[in-house]
Amino acid sequence: METIKIATAQFEHKSGDKNYNLSIIKKLAQRASAAGANVIAFHECCITGYTFARELSKSQMLELAEELTCSPSVEALRQIAAEFDITILAGLFERDVEGNLYKPYICIDKTGLVASHRKLHPFINPYLTPGNSYTVFDLYGWKCGILICYDNNVIENVRATALLGADIIFMPHVTMCTPSTRPGAGFVDAELWKDKEVNAGILRAEFDGPKGREWLMKWLPARAYDNAIYAIFSNAIGMDHDQLKNGRSMIIDPFGEVIAECRTMDDSLVIAEITADKLTQAGGYRYRKARRPDLYKDIIGKAHTSEQKVVWLNMGKEG
Repeated sequence: METIKIATAQFEHKSGDKNYNLSIIKKLAQRASAAGANVIAFHECCITGYTFARELSKSQMLELAEELTCSPSVEALRQIAAEFDITILAGLFERDVEGNLYKPYICIDKTGLVASHRKLHPFINPYLTPGNSYTVFDLYGWKCGILICYDNNVIENVRATALLGADIIFMPHVTMCTPSTRPGAGFVDAELWKDKEVNAGILRAEFDGPKGREWLMKWLPARAYDNAIYAIFSNAIGMDHDQLKNGRSMIIDPFGEVIAECRTMDDSLVIAEITADKLTQAGGYRYRKARRPDLYKDIIGKAHTSEQKVVWLNMGKEG
């Protein structure tokens, strides 16, 4: 595996405005390529927008979604990838020929679609069908995986993807700054964003506090550390429909260290060098070698009915 450079980006998307969102993706891809990046990763549903989909009917979702085999968005990304010689990862909504709806995250290079992962734990719209497989693919000689937002909260998904060979896992999100049963959680007042320069101090405290980054740091570095993988976390910044998101896109190495992070409140990106030596130097490599699945294979594999409850989903914005 040769050393590569990966960029992770954050930007404020517009709900349902694919042309606008693709224009920002193009601008940031050009910037990343000029800075030497081989790959750039964007957030969950960055092409379509995300939270507004909770209000869409099935017919509206089918209109918004695209078949990946003949997708205008895939072709637009392919053209951007070819123009700037960079591989792009981005998210949207998908429909298949039978009218099933999914929420995938796709990898595109100048030749077209390299990989697609359908979210295993979708919830933003009741008409979405869960994916039913893990995704591992080759990129510049590296084994890569994809897990979308909630997928990463179920720790078995990260371990399974790593055991399938992934050394890099792309983890696109639209997350943080929503209510939950966790102390300190909640929305960030969207009024603050209307004059973000004046309110920069308040916003930074909210974005970095228990509503935002402070929560993320409780678990995200552990996913990288325990599995000895690079975690490429991408998140939206600014207004996502009626919710304010805090960005903080970052890259975490196999030691669980944040090696690059977006700290601005603007559309931005950061780049990190990805090297193979950390994969085997990190403790997670040794811990994986020490596993004894004979002890727990029947426990982990025991029949279980998946139950997924998202506290904020049916709440009003002021809820």
